[in-house]
Amino acid sequence: MVRQNQKENRQEQKANKVVKAKTSAKALAQKKHHRRQWITFLRMCRYGVNNFTRNAWLTVAATAVMTITLFVIFVSFVSHNVLIDTVDQLRDKVNMSIYLKNDTTEKDVDTVVAQIENLSSVTSVSTKSPEEARTDFVNQNKTDEGTLGAVKEATNKFPWTISIKVKDINDTAQLSDLVKNNELVKEHIDPNRDPSFAGSRRTAIETIGRVAHFAQQIGILMSIVFVAISMLIIFNTIRMAIFNRREEIQMMKLIGADRAFIRGPFLVEAIVYGFFAAIIATGMGFALLVLAAPALATYDINVQPTLTLATYYAGIVLLAMIIVGAIIGMISSLLATRRYLKL
Repeated sequence: MVRQNQKENRQEQKANKVVKAKTSAKALAQKKHHRRQWITFLRMCRYGVNNFTRNAWLTVAATAVMTITLFVIFVSFVSHNVLIDTVDQLRDKVNMSIYLKNDTTEKDVDTVVAQIENLSSVTSVSTKSPEEARTDFVNQNKTDEGTLGAVKEATNKFPWTISIKVKDINDTAQLSDLVKNNELVKEHIDPNRDPSFAGSRRTAIETIGRVAHFAQQIGILMSIVFVAISMLIIFNTIRMAIFNRREEIQMMKLIGADRAFIRGPFLVEAIVYGFFAAIIATGMGFALLVLAAPALATYDINVQPTLTLATYYAGIVLLAMIIVGAIIGMISSLLATRRYLKL
């Protein structure tokens, strides 16, 4: 019985050694496989970087077009943000105004204000008494003696002014309904002054909004066009590189190189185009933004939030530009290698 147990133990130990040996051999094989993959990847990167410097003129042309493409994309996004901030800034300055008769009691004005505040489209309401309106008008025209004289001689008085800010200046339906249907408002509204729902400033903002929308569409269109041109240039660059190295590629096929190893250097080469183009385009974009900011500010264009945000996240902006450039290069390279390598 003891001998049988000893024999079983020896057999179990022997089986464990075999399992350990197989596991160790498998782990070693996997380690070697991973090491070969890493070496192959490093070689593809090295060959791709070397290919980038082989033909200077083609490299400069491809990088220049890619730079212009990424620069247009950068400017399009920045312009879009600046225009949105500018429109929002102007909208914040716009008040919808309702004018009530001079003899309206303060109690009735408070009642109207409370009803306006209950509207879902309204964010804030403020009032200005006739005396305050007159004082403000005099202060604003203190240098105009003719206007001041006319104010002193005028028999008509300033009305109550209710200034209203809404969530969306293009949505005044609730205010219009209030003016038309509310009995208290209809009773006390000044017949000589129609409600001023933004007036000329609203027209200016709508014009800016249309310009912003048009500029955004132009920016997107230009980005698409330059992306297409950039991909075409890189496509032709890779195609010429394949043609110039056809004997080298044929030799690699004969010695058993797989598809990934043959295609890899061309892919890396295209990514390098995008990498350098992204750095140049981002630098140009930031330089243009910083230099143009003071001039744009003089025209009440709200460029500072975009400049602050872009500066704070400069690293992320650069990384995003590099990723975009790499994607454009990769797509161009994959299309070229798929068509002309005949793998």
